Amino acid sequence: MAEKHVPLEDLRNIGIIAHIDAGKTTTTEAILYRTGLSHKIGLVHEGETTTDWMEQERERGITITSAAVTAFWRNHKINLIDTPGHIDFTAEVERSLRVLDGAVTVFDGKMGVEAQSETVWRQANKYNVPRICFINKINQTGGDFYKSLDSIHRRLTKNALPIHLPIGFEKEINGIIDLVDMKSYTYADYSDHQLVQGEIPADMLEKAKHARSLLVEAAVEADDALFERFLEKGEESISIDELKVALRKRVLAGDFYLVTGGDGRGVIVEKVLDLVVDYLPSPLDVDAIWGQNPKTGDEIQRKPSESEPLAGLAFKIATDPFVGKLIFVRVYSGKMTAGSYVLNTTTGEKERIGRIVRMHADKREDIDFIGAGDIAAVVGLKDTFTGATLSDVAHPITLESITFPDPPVSIAVEPKTKSDQEKMGIALQRLAEEDPTFRVRTDEETGQTIMSGMGELHLDILIDRMKREFKVEANIGEPQVAFRESIKGTSDVQGKHIKQSGGRGQYGDVWIKFEANEPGKGFEFIDAIKGGVVPQEYRKPVEAGVRETLNSGVIAGYPVVDIKATLYDGSYHDVDSSELAFKLAGSLAAREGIRQAKPILLEPVMLVEATTPEEFMGDVIGDLNSRRGRIESMEDLSANAKLIRAFVPLANMFGYTTDLRSMSQGRAASTMELAQYEEVPPNVAQEIIAKRSSK
Repeated sequence: MAEKHVPLEDLRNIGIIAHIDAGKTTTTEAILYRTGLSHKIGLVHEGETTTDWMEQERERGITITSAAVTAFWRNHKINLIDTPGHIDFTAEVERSLRVLDGAVTVFDGKMGVEAQSETVWRQANKYNVPRICFINKINQTGGDFYKSLDSIHRRLTKNALPIHLPIGFEKEINGIIDLVDMKSYTYADYSDHQLVQGEIPADMLEKAKHARSLLVEAAVEADDALFERFLEKGEESISIDELKVALRKRVLAGDFYLVTGGDGRGVIVEKVLDLVVDYLPSPLDVDAIWGQNPKTGDEIQRKPSESEPLAGLAFKIATDPFVGKLIFVRVYSGKMTAGSYVLNTTTGEKERIGRIVRMHADKREDIDFIGAGDIAAVVGLKDTFTGATLSDVAHPITLESITFPDPPVSIAVEPKTKSDQEKMGIALQRLAEEDPTFRVRTDEETGQTIMSGMGELHLDILIDRMKREFKVEANIGEPQVAFRESIKGTSDVQGKHIKQSGGRGQYGDVWIKFEANEPGKGFEFIDAIKGGVVPQEYRKPVEAGVRETLNSGVIAGYPVVDIKATLYDGSYHDVDSSELAFKLAGSLAAREGIRQAKPILLEPVMLVEATTPEEFMGDVIGDLNSRRGRIESMEDLSANAKLIRAFVPLANMFGYTTDLRSMSQGRAASTMELAQYEEVPPNVAQEIIAKRSSK
């Protein structure tokens, strides 16, 4: 099928990112409605939305997977990804931001900046994604554009300025003042198709003039000539077109944000779409992408042009009930054509592109090719997973992959019947292909299948999908925490493996220093051998032996993290030394070295944010303290709502949401995300070790 072709400068790849319940999906629905892709605005709570198409999403009223849709506005093509807001699905946000050029950050106008707002903001900073801010729900009771703007300034950045001011307050909101052209745009009601242009209401003129002068002042910083003219001749000397160009430059630099506000349900999204088209980047505004030649390791560059060799990144896998495995691909350069062969440089295998489909959430239309800068889904790739690079066979390139955090929560799962056993294996494999933060392993001691995920909700939904999509019935164990082990001290140890028993013997001898690494740094192996006391070919096996031993620590058998091992001495035998002997020597050194270096038990600690009416604040704080929580801060959200931030061990947080609701008559809410791993207090560590050894 031939589709409308737009030049690259008229293409926008954007994400909608926000805290849970800020209104991302409803905003996306309104965008689809205003651009003519759907005939009505689907409501999340009624399970009618386009991008929340999974049964679990519609039942729970949350977004679980990032859905891709394509819309057209003012002759621009917009690839739009509606991402989840719940922390358990943070990987969906991470992988979407990796391939997007710009984003719309949605804030709940009643709550301002919330916990997950900060998380997605940090993720967008990490990938340097320019964004605009949309303060949603300001028409609702308690909605306040200026309070929310103040919370953006306090908690995220001072460099966020309104480009629109709302007209009216709460239920009286009926339009905006555009500070660029100094006109008002009002609407009769939310389902109206028409924004009516007019003059600024007299009672808002001074406020609008002041806000515009701040906007112009920030804009002219992008251009020296403009800045000088502004200083000499004032604001009036800057034309509307010049102001737009200067603001766009500031937004594209990635450290300045335009703010608008309204109700995500209706006509006001026209103005959001205008901001996307006018100020967010096209693929041409983004730097050329760099990668490595997989054969030589040389750095190579690809520009966003169809005349360059193909380079694309697979950023999401989805199982479609009608066409099978769908691979979402962002093409950075060249062109990917249906029926052609590509090289998966991550696996080194050649694969054939079956069909290419343009996605409209769960509906699809076939297209002939995807060009540079575009996003679409591919059918027919068997061995391609999240983070894989697809390139031209003759001009290979490997792009930087996507890294995901280790999941902190595990549960044991057992099939109910023999027929479920076979189906469960297939189901778990499919789900793990789709979701890089979902891991499956077999416990060697018990033979049980262990599922690991980012939180209780994450695992709940995976089990639910296993039942519904794959018809697997299973017994589920209690959630378990993913503890880790590390060391506090240092040790210098010898690892010596000698075996003489007729014929050729085995000889491996190493000296290794073990010390704690920075938190979050993982395992680091340093080769400090001087001369040839341990030949080069035996050093990698030593590292492999140490690495293998770290899978099971000396305290309670949990993986050992954040440790540095320096190989600095040893000896070898001309005849008896081998790779295996040195691997075993490395393993012996690691086991003894960790034992001597003050081993400690670590547990995942969550940053918990609880929002509660003031009358329940004492109960909420008391409950967090009883869970070994450390209260970090408390602040006022509104006249009666308080925000409590605390660090609490994950082991004490199972079932917290239910407990919080019952102690607050259903009026308090909370979010939590993994903050860091911390040492377990000795008395608690004893309990954990005892429980572990009794299994």
